[in-house]
Amino acid sequence: QVQLVESGGGLVQPGGSLRLTCAASGSIFSINAMAWYRQAPGKQRELVAAITSGGTTNYADSVKGRFTISRDNAKNTVYLQMNSLKPDDTAVYYCKGTIQAWNRGTKDYWGQGTQVTISS
Repeated sequence: QVQLVESGGGLVQPGGSLRLTCAASGSIFSINAMAWYRQAPGKQRELVAAITSGGTTNYADSVKGRFTISRDNAKNTVYLQMNSLKPDDTAVYYCKGTIQAWNRGTKDYWGQGTQVTISS
């Protein structure tokens, strides 16, 4: 009933920028917290940034000051602006939304991920 689709990934040189987009669709009653995670080969999936329904944000120390998470509630969309990208930022980035669908309980939904590669 609910789907999240990420877009905006790609290959960027160190120091470059990307903006990731996650669009939620389906029978959505409300969207609570949303977050971006990433997973590099051989590593655990880690939280990159999160934003509450009220707009409060949290960031991993490794991206703080470089990444910005934002949301457009009218569009059911969350963004991740990534600046000053480093090779260590290379990973598959996943969107997670805590969402209540119509006539259903609240649960977490995940997108399928978008690849971000930072290389010169």
